[in-house]
Amino acid sequence: MVKFIILGSSNAIPDEHHENTHMAITSNDRAVLIDCGNSPTLRLRQVGISLDNLTDIILTHFHPDHISGFPTLLMNMWLLGRSAPLNIHGLKHTLDRVERMMESFDWDSWPNFFSVTFHVIAEDEMALVLEGEELKINSSPVQHMIPTIGLRIEQSSNHKVLAYSCDTSPCQSVIDLARGASVLIHESSGDSMGHTSASQAGEIATKAGVEILYLIHYPTGNNNTQKLVEQARTNFTGFVDLARDFMEIEL
Repeated sequence: MVKFIILGSSNAIPDEHHENTHMAITSNDRAVLIDCGNSPTLRLRQVGISLDNLTDIILTHFHPDHISGFPTLLMNMWLLGRSAPLNIHGLKHTLDRVERMMESFDWDSWPNFFSVTFHVIAEDEMALVLEGEELKINSSPVQHMIPTIGLRIEQSSNHKVLAYSCDTSPCQSVIDLARGASVLIHESSGDSMGHTSASQAGEIATKAGVEILYLIHYPTGNNNTQKLVEQARTNFTGFVDLARDFMEIEL
């Protein structure tokens, strides 16, 4: 069974109840981390995913709220004695910068460091990211301030699909990624450059024909988050709710 776990749901400014947006997928043969918020080591431990069992990391784009925890995560794995190889997936724009960031920490001098392989994702519609026994993940470029990808995750046994918009303004590629999906997780930061409002997310969910819409990457703190659900419902008649930290979704 493929399980999707929300590790953080906030936009770039977290609060005491919401970590920066990042998530995990577990299946029979894979444990995949999507982005690295401030403290992925702690969040993975809290949901019962061992760092030793993590097989892949997908980095959607190179903004601090999505990659800031990456150096610490790799250092923690090393200090805890990891020996298994790790796969890192992302656009060339992202991986080039991540590698330079790690070079600034002299990671090539860390003794007995485990093997890390960078896999460049093609900047194409429905590019294959990875495929395992139980799941297949494809990506498409979305419209953010820098090169960014959204994801389509399919469970092999029943072909159920979960789509994730990542940070983006409303665009056709998200509609295509989410076409016929059971679940769409769509950002709702607000109607601003490179982002989407909750009502716009509802419109995208309707156009894609999804069953369930979860809003993520939303303003937290003192903001009235329940209003976002109401706004999305003005354009989408299916089930709508906020994605919340530690929420689990089974496909």
